[in-house]
Amino acid sequence: MSKQRLKSELFQALQERYAPDLQLIGEDFQQAVLIEPGRLLEVLAYLKADAAYQLNHLSNLTAVDYKDYYEMVYHLYSLPLKQSLTVKLRCDASLAQVPSVTGLWPSADFQEREVYDLMGITFTGHPQLRRILLPDDFPDHPLRKSYEFNPVEEKG
Repeated sequence: MSKQRLKSELFQALQERYAPDLQLIGEDFQQAVLIEPGRLLEVLAYLKADAAYQLNHLSNLTAVDYKDYYEMVYHLYSLPLKQSLTVKLRCDASLAQVPSVTGLWPSADFQEREVYDLMGITFTGHPQLRRILLPDDFPDHPLRKSYEFNPVEEKG
């Protein structure tokens, strides 16, 4: 069985298991799964533990600011099986809150803090969610599209 076909079958099995809260998105060469926020931790725990996926490494997590929502992007990798998967989750821009994945991958700690600091997305259940790059009293989140840069005038 070809690697592409195997990947397609794994995607299909995942979609069937978690329908309607999970859908396949993207093109064949760059497919991802889109998960409803309430199922995130359950699906990620399954992807990490199940023998067919073994996605035991969180390579990266980041966020994208779209007009009406924020999208969290998780890049997962299986060291034993040498396969990867991109998982996405959308949250309403007015709420900007998703579950923390630090319980599954402790390496998510700093990455979630960075997203919180720069995008303003709150991670519920994070053990120590606080700014990591900017001062605690910084008034906004500079990677949001709504952010307005107002440089401080130099005193001469």
